[in-house]
Amino acid sequence: MRILVVGAGSIGGYFGGRLLEAGRDVTFLVRQHRAEKLATQGLVVKSSVGDLSVSNPATVIAGNLKQHYDLVLLSCKAYDLEQAITDFSPAVGPSTRILPLLNGMRHMEMLDNRFGSGRVLGGLCMIATSLNSDGEIVHTGRLQSLTLGARDPQNEGFAGEVEKTFSGADFEVIRSNLIVQEMWEKWVFIATNAGLTTLMRAPIGDIVEAGGNDVAEALLDECNAISNACGYPVRPEVLKRFRKMFTAAGSPMTASLFRDLEGGGKIEADHIIGDMLGRASDVASASVLRIAFLHMRAYEARRRRLAESDGR
Repeated sequence: MRILVVGAGSIGGYFGGRLLEAGRDVTFLVRQHRAEKLATQGLVVKSSVGDLSVSNPATVIAGNLKQHYDLVLLSCKAYDLEQAITDFSPAVGPSTRILPLLNGMRHMEMLDNRFGSGRVLGGLCMIATSLNSDGEIVHTGRLQSLTLGARDPQNEGFAGEVEKTFSGADFEVIRSNLIVQEMWEKWVFIATNAGLTTLMRAPIGDIVEAGGNDVAEALLDECNAISNACGYPVRPEVLKRFRKMFTAAGSPMTASLFRDLEGGGKIEADHIIGDMLGRASDVASASVLRIAFLHMRAYEARRRRLAESDGR
């Protein structure tokens, strides 16, 4: 199976690197500067489960992409999705399937509209990664799972082939028969985590110590109510697990959106929080979520204003 990984950032680079380590046929679609960096220093992963270094991995830049691939693995930031779709489109042939790992659901609608739902698998990953200043991928913790599934029954066979191809690489691969349900549940989790830690500017444990359990539970309930109204209520055992995680004393957990905001970078506010809020039948009933979204939008407005004043 010929695999095109869109980008070689912390997610795509990690899973693509592990697949290369296992001898799979992987090419990274990257920008020119990233291609040059990978050619000179290789793809480097620093991980508690085992470091990885791949010398001069196969790369291609958008203008040179001519061949079709069997699978496109997509894990860009939501705000880069439109450009990413334009860039990888030449790789999509009659039998190509796309496996996105973004959070939320808006990207699924965009991919379905562009390529047709029959070409798009469902997918999600559970991992904590980041890029350091040297362009190396840093993996923290031991969690490293990728879940995939067919949304169209005609893709069951292909999903099985992907599972087989990914098996043997140094990460957990899970094939789900409830992939859309699981994607919605992850969205509820991510929206709650991002909304809570960003609004409070603190990890979960600090929020709990400050007496914020009721706010955490209210936000979780708001997100679950929206998911429920859209036809995907969080399963009781999953909701119980989420509630325990968001009220855990001493927990260091934060969201990647929180970390991006704390670092002064771009954030996925619209895709993760705004889209969830937009699906609420009654926005007034999602008051904590709305305040969290306003907090993020104010951050984005301030960031734009400062950039303009600096002439950037």
